[in-house]
Amino acid sequence: MEFRVSGLVLGQLPYQDCGPLAEVTDTAWIIFIVSIIALLVLDLGVFNRKAHVIKPREALMQVAFFIGAAVVFNVGIYLSMGSTSGLEFTTGYLMELMLSVDNLFVIILIFGSFCVPAQDQHKVLFYGILGALVFRFAFIFVGVTLVESFGFILYIFGAFLIITGIRMAIGKEKENVEPDHHIMVRLFRKFLPITKGYEGDKFFVRRPGTGAKAGKMVLWATPMFVALLVVESTDIIFAVDSIPAILGITTNAFIVFSSNAFAVLGLRSLYFSLSHVMNLFCYLKYGLAGILTFVGVKMLLPILDPNFHFPVELSLAVIVSILGVAIAASWLKTRRTGVCPVVEEVQADACPALKDIEGSEEK
Repeated sequence: MEFRVSGLVLGQLPYQDCGPLAEVTDTAWIIFIVSIIALLVLDLGVFNRKAHVIKPREALMQVAFFIGAAVVFNVGIYLSMGSTSGLEFTTGYLMELMLSVDNLFVIILIFGSFCVPAQDQHKVLFYGILGALVFRFAFIFVGVTLVESFGFILYIFGAFLIITGIRMAIGKEKENVEPDHHIMVRLFRKFLPITKGYEGDKFFVRRPGTGAKAGKMVLWATPMFVALLVVESTDIIFAVDSIPAILGITTNAFIVFSSNAFAVLGLRSLYFSLSHVMNLFCYLKYGLAGILTFVGVKMLLPILDPNFHFPVELSLAVIVSILGVAIAASWLKTRRTGVCPVVEEVQADACPALKDIEGSEEK
């Protein structure tokens, strides 16, 4: 089994302290793919086989399960590919997981704006995760190809991360969740009409058409599918930040994609547990800003010294320290009042996006 990116055989990556490369790489990719498929099947076919409101204890147990799966996979990397690759996975996974938490705050806004029924949110998130895996693989494919073809791209990524970190720290960046402000939704509306309300947990239904298609049974999309489109477009925006960040840790495509995939897999369970631990992430935005800026600076340092090498152990220590400070500051801020500005921000007006869909159908 070989995976090629711009002439690079991803099945033949530079591992440290490992045995026969061909055997290890083929086995690694097979185990990774089988693991991801098995976890997706467990998520939808076992944990959430029936639509229901996921309670805090259930959500936290699922979070622990997915983190445990990532830890087991990480141990396998340590044993088969060496300590350097193992530390790269640990660093990348931790960073991507925290960036995913930031993404979840926007998803909370989206679900609130569309008033997605609580028992059906898990379905939107599941298909959102599938789409996220596809989009992230595409971004990683392009990113590794660019790095392999043009080494200076890493410097551009570094500058981009520094600018992103500064903007995140000094600005209030809110994702607009009004459907008319999303180009994907506007384009989609040209092809299919959208129903006023939800049709159970369906993404599409057949109903009599309107206008030129009056009297005919046509395919309609539901607001649930529109919400899914917005969730997917949001993940694309976040991937633009997260993929350059992980490429600042390693350009090993296997490590990059596997750490991303395991971080994204636990996203759905993390969402349902987040509302109960949100106060721990009040200042997460500033922590992530610091991490992105740190990774960006690290990527630019070789300009001053071509022989510069920043040990992955030190990168992991810096990232863990920044996250620790952000979480500790959040806890100190909220331990008495229990009020977090982030919590207040996500309590938006009732269903503005859903009302916008209803209004557009009446016009």
